Amino acid sequence: MAQVRLEEVSKVYDGGVKAVDRVSIDVDSKEFMVLVGPSGCGKSTTLRMIAGLEDATSGKIFIGDRLVNHVPAKDRDIAMVFQNYALYPHMTVFENMAFGLSLRGYPKWEIGNRVKEAADILGIARLLNRKPRELSGGERQRVALGRAIVRKPLVFLFDEPLSNLDAKLRGFMRTELNKLHLRLQSTMVYVTHDQMEAMTLGNRIAVMNQGLVQQIADPATLYAKPTNRLVASFIGSPPMNFIEGRILRRNGRMFFEDALCKVKVVDEMVPKLIRYDGKKITLGIRPEDIYDKLFVQYAPPENTVTATVEVVEPVGAEVYLHLLVGAHPVTARVGGHERPRAGQDMDVVFDMAKVHFFDPETENAVL
Repeated sequence: MAQVRLEEVSKVYDGGVKAVDRVSIDVDSKEFMVLVGPSGCGKSTTLRMIAGLEDATSGKIFIGDRLVNHVPAKDRDIAMVFQNYALYPHMTVFENMAFGLSLRGYPKWEIGNRVKEAADILGIARLLNRKPRELSGGERQRVALGRAIVRKPLVFLFDEPLSNLDAKLRGFMRTELNKLHLRLQSTMVYVTHDQMEAMTLGNRIAVMNQGLVQQIADPATLYAKPTNRLVASFIGSPPMNFIEGRILRRNGRMFFEDALCKVKVVDEMVPKLIRYDGKKITLGIRPEDIYDKLFVQYAPPENTVTATVEVVEPVGAEVYLHLLVGAHPVTARVGGHERPRAGQDMDVVFDMAKVHFFDPETENAVL
């Protein structure tokens, strides 16, 4: 397998619209790299430049040790799977999977062997004589994957391949893609706007916004140590809560305060927050780090705040509580047995050892 390397790659369209801005990404051999971000962030354009479907305005793109900026897409030894399955409706599954190999002049015996091998891997051997109209959405997606697998390319590229599937099937196909990667041991670059897909599939994830790479890290690091507010809000479901306030020192202790909310900063965080004494700052806390005081063995008074329940959202084993803390909407993720009523006040405890702080101007993480 091959590495993929982007060095300061940019894409500027006519009129000066910059879709991708000096992106540098190293994808290791056999790695599953996910590009994730909101619509219009430049992730699909980046993938299309790797594939050769878009020309880079500047920068260098390497597949293996070969500079491919001016290499046609057909000669880059990549295989791409699109959101649209792009199957030929008049051809059988076998013919769809074999079509690219036939164009390249492979002998029939090798085509047959490759198609059979790919069909066995994907569990679609029984479908080889069917037409696309006779297949479900998940089966069509497997055929599109099979068409890529038979090529045995250096790199697989996926452009939101699961977005046309329903939620249950997307979950199933995520598992199948993970199994496929482990079995093929191939280099894969995958584009999605779905952070759940990114977290469950990627060995590493590149979070993009407005054409820029915000952070590249493994899923656990992105979740625990986001580099800025954008990454913190995009990774995690429900998303991180943000409260605007100030850092204030009182009687030798440090607090985060707004008009109706006051919590104590843990001692370990104090050195990095001293420069914000008396200044504005943004506190970030994930929904699972807010607890109902009734179910906490010891609730420090300085970390307890009163919230008003606006909406109670049961989701099976858990409940999402949509609260109002002062003037700030906050979501808490609690156990399924906790069912306060909408409109009532309740005391919640912030786990201050797990909060994040962000500079309100730069939005970069302070710690």
